[in-house]
Formats: sequence, structure tokens, C-alpha cells
Amino acid sequence: MAEKLFSPYQFKSLQLHNRVVMAPMCQYSVTAKDGIPNDWHQVHYVSRAVGGTGLIIIEMTDVEPDGRITDQDLGIWSDDHIPAFAKLVDGMHAHGSKVAIQIAHAGRKAQDAAQPVAPSVVTFPGEAYKEPRALTTKEVEAMVQKFAAGVRRAVQAGVDAIELHGAHGYLIHQFHSPLMNHREDVYGQKLSRFGVDVIRAVKKEMPADMPLIMRISAVEYADGGYDIDHTLQVARAYQEAGVDIFHISSGGEGPSGQRKPGNYPGYQVPFARRFREELHVPVIAVGMLEDAALAQAVIGNEDADLVAIGRGMLRDPYWANHAALELGVSKEHAAIAEQYSRGY
Repeated sequence: MAEKLFSPYQFKSLQLHNRVVMAPMCQYSVTAKDGIPNDWHQVHYVSRAVGGTGLIIIEMTDVEPDGRITDQDLGIWSDDHIPAFAKLVDGMHAHGSKVAIQIAHAGRKAQDAAQPVAPSVVTFPGEAYKEPRALTTKEVEAMVQKFAAGVRRAVQAGVDAIELHGAHGYLIHQFHSPLMNHREDVYGQKLSRFGVDVIRAVKKEMPADMPLIMRISAVEYADGGYDIDHTLQVARAYQEAGVDIFHISSGGEGPSGQRKPGNYPGYQVPFARRFREELHVPVIAVGMLEDAALAQAVIGNEDADLVAIGRGMLRDPYWANHAALELGVSKEHAAIAEQYSRGY
């Protein structure tokens, strides 16, 4: 294998000491409901940096209060959020991890909004969800600027990369999905238009050498949902607009129909490989990859450039260290904190 899970990786200014990524996972822990990271987030994220993770992606962080899934989610709609995020980022940097942040808006999946907004009046199935209001064209244009402002604040907080959430049925995904976007204006005539506008706007707020990541659902599982050919067409437009790396997931737009997610280790890896091969772009694979040998194989087989670990890292903050030792990486090269070295 030419490259391994614990080999360094560099893209633009992003220099990682391994290919292990902590996938963004909502903690629903902002008890003050102000969007500001608190002690829980500090412990949660910094412990994964101590655990040897190369790149940590901070969970879905929303660009306006009604863009949150719940009122306990992180937000970045005000400059008042910057100091707490800066402290969080500094804590991870102190232990060798690089940091990205997932900038997002829940759209029709905003459960605590008085009335969610969306591309069209199409309600997400389930009792927890309200009927959304369709954004006007001017409101869509204003939303683009809210994403840009959120990215500006994240850059000020010191992150190393930005991830836009274009997956799992949230707002950017809603705009590029025929199931959820029935508009007749420019944002419906070309389904990639909203995402492209957001990408171009946020790139203006980022250093030229800072990577922009896009998380995207390769396929939808609801009946009538799109397949990977549609996503690749959309992704080409996003790549041309400025996306550097794609983070390949699937689903999230609604309950599964006839097509079901695999839900076995590595089931999304073929999607990642196809993006990598057809777009000639770096990709992050994700989805039940917590077996160290499987994660290693994803890199060694050139299915992806980076591997994201989600639930496995919830169970084990030191997943990266433990995987490195399991794969035969020496203790000296496994990024084990000196304070814990006696335990190994």
C-alpha cells in the first residue's frame, strides 16, 4: 500500500499528521440555547485531539437561530460566538489536531423553529417536524450572505478548514434535491444554484490556501430520490465554484423507500471512490469504518484520501491512538500524549 491510515496528508495549507478524521456529530448540548460552545464541547473535542485524531470537524454549526435542528445546537450567527470557538480551536491545536467546522442551516428540519424555512413547502415526514415556509428569492440571497458571515467568524476563530453541510436533508441538500426543491425562480431552474452561490460567497471569506470541504449525500433513499449520477452533476458545479474536498455520505432526506442504506461496514465507500475517480478530487469516506483494518484498507486501496470515524469515536476518544497501535505503528509515532504513555 503506497499510503496508509497513519501517513501524513497535506492539501493546500492543511497539514495532517494522519488520515483520521473525526466526523461532525451533533451533541445537542448547548444548555443556554445561545449557540455558544460550553464546557461539554471543550472536553468532548479536546479529548479527541489528545487521542491522536488528525482532523476534527466541529459538529453542525448554524448560521441563524432558526437554522438549528434544535435550540441546543451550536450557532455562529453573531460575533459573540467567536471567543468561545477560538478557545475550542486553540485547545485542539495544542494537542496536534487540525480543526474544521461544519457550517450549515437545517432548513425544513429545524424542529424548534416557530416556522422552518425551505426551498419549497414540502414538510419533512414525522410528528417532530412543522410545515416550512418557502424562502423568497431575496431571502435566499440573504441566506447566502449568512453562510458567508458564519464562515468569516469561523476563520476569525482560527479553524484550518471549512466544511459546508450539503448532506442529510439540510438546507443546501434541500436546494439541490428534486424531491425538496419545486421552485420556479433561478434557484429552482438550476438545482445547484444555491450551493454554488454559497460556495462562491464563503470562498471570499477564506484565505486562498484554506481548503473548502463539502459534505454531500451521494444518493437519496426515499422513493423518487436522486441517484449518484445526479449528485455527481451537482458536485461538478460545486467543484467548479470552489469546493476542494468532498465528504461522501448518503441519505437523510426522509424515510427510506424501496432503496435501503447498506448499514454494514464500508457501505458508503464505493460512493467515495466514484467521486474520487470521476471528479479527480480528494474525498473523505465515512460510515461504519471504525475497524482499524478496514479504515486502513480504504486508504491503501485508494478508495479515499481520508477516513472519518463517527460513532466509533464517540465510544473511544482515543480511537486514533488505539487504531495506530493495532496496525503496528510504533508508540513513538502514534501521537500518544506523554502523560498517558505509561498506559501503553
